[in-house]
Amino acid sequence: MRVKALSYIFSAALGYACLTATPALAQQNFITIGTGGQTGVYYVVGQSMCRLVNRNTNDHGIRCNAPSSGGSVANVNAIRSGEMDMGVVQSDIQYKAYEGTENFANAGEFKEMRAMFALHGEPLTIVARRDAKIQHVKDLKGKRFNIGNPGSGQRDTMDVVMDALGWTIKDFALASQLSAAEQAAALGDNNIDAMVYVAGHPNGSIQEATTTVDSVIVAVNGQEIDGIIAEQPYYAKAIIPGGMYRGNDQDIETFGVRATMVTSVNVPEETVYQTVKAVFDNFDRFKRLHPAFANLDEQEMIKEGLSIPLHDGAVRYYQERGWM
Repeated sequence: MRVKALSYIFSAALGYACLTATPALAQQNFITIGTGGQTGVYYVVGQSMCRLVNRNTNDHGIRCNAPSSGGSVANVNAIRSGEMDMGVVQSDIQYKAYEGTENFANAGEFKEMRAMFALHGEPLTIVARRDAKIQHVKDLKGKRFNIGNPGSGQRDTMDVVMDALGWTIKDFALASQLSAAEQAAALGDNNIDAMVYVAGHPNGSIQEATTTVDSVIVAVNGQEIDGIIAEQPYYAKAIIPGGMYRGNDQDIETFGVRATMVTSVNVPEETVYQTVKAVFDNFDRFKRLHPAFANLDEQEMIKEGLSIPLHDGAVRYYQERGWM
């Protein structure tokens, strides 16, 4: 009888443990973060955030994944449709999506989009084969140029530059639309004369391009570019430091945007709170995960490049820290 009683007590305890564990498992929250090409900083952002979030899954029940995606525009569209919960988006794309302009005119305003925080600066970076004789953005006319894949931030920014210069794709000998992951190889294989990337530095794709073939980083400045910067508050002049890439020892003038992390009002406050908390509670660790993060400043990240409202979950965390 004693054995049976002990067996009953053990079975009951095990059953109670299973019952109490089941709700936690059932409530586990899976989130997806949109990134970019696997050679770019956006992909590292998403992977790094998920690494920090998933360290405490047992505590908050959130499980994060960050697949490669088509970039800023694609991430916005995926968040709008509910396919993704969060995404890395250029500051200019963030503004245009919220207001429903340019690439988002057909879809309309995305007033449900919310900001979480800003990230690194992203200069428009054009890399050209040295034998193509391209030193300035205006030298691209008549060349074989990869203008970027539809849905990417670089394509969107190049459209702005082309419009300012009065160009269309017919002004190039070839206007290819390769993805960020494909264009460095195309440059090395002499299938294109130049490629473009809006990215933080140092960047793996640009390192690949400048290492594979003798190449130059192209200046993007002048009156037309100054006009772009003056017209839109999310653009600013930028410098790509000399010595960062092989064969490019001089600073190069260009302009750019800032990477931002965005989400939607449909994502629960607690989910956003825990995600933001994972990054800023482990800020020193996060900054070490990529050289582009080295100069990030917490105070700047909650206001720079953000032209849309913050998500309530982010606000809650920043208020707890005394930053707001």
